Amino acid sequence: MKWVTRDYVHLDRMACIWLIKRFVDRQATFSFVPWGQENSRAPEDIAFSIPQTELSPHDEGGTTFQKILRKYQLHDHALEELASVIQKGVDHVLHGYCPPKEDTQGQIAVGLLAVSEGLMMSRLTDADIVVANTPIYDALYDNFKVHGIVKRSGQAIPKNNALGPTLATQYLRTILQDNP
Repeated sequence: MKWVTRDYVHLDRMACIWLIKRFVDRQATFSFVPWGQENSRAPEDIAFSIPQTELSPHDEGGTTFQKILRKYQLHDHALEELASVIQKGVDHVLHGYCPPKEDTQGQIAVGLLAVSEGLMMSRLTDADIVVANTPIYDALYDNFKVHGIVKRSGQAIPKNNALGPTLATQYLRTILQDNP
């Protein structure tokens, strides 16, 4: 399917592209319309994060990422964690949310926002922005997935001994390999 959103993708819209490609439509292709020219999109394309569409931009109904999770009934602990990070990043930008030290998801959101904005500014096309951001979202998803498995199983991650690849890293890689 063909999907369309506004240009200069970052954070919520970038997370949506990653989510669509990984969990909704592996054959998805994306086009980007300029801000203010959203009606110039092809009518057959599936619009997201475009005003007056089913998968509208972040509003009282949540981020576009959350709307896609609901629409496609994607129930996954790691995706829910990522959705919370995206929401907190949007809250940081739009509402000045400043996460306290103990809010790990909020801290991740602020860091992800900085990286996302930096990649948006240092790439010439939206396609290049997507390519640069994709491994970051893959890594965050894997991190949330593995830590969720560990937490739900009641296991503990081994302590770091600071000598080469840590036991924790080896342990977490094993979990990820055993739970694709």
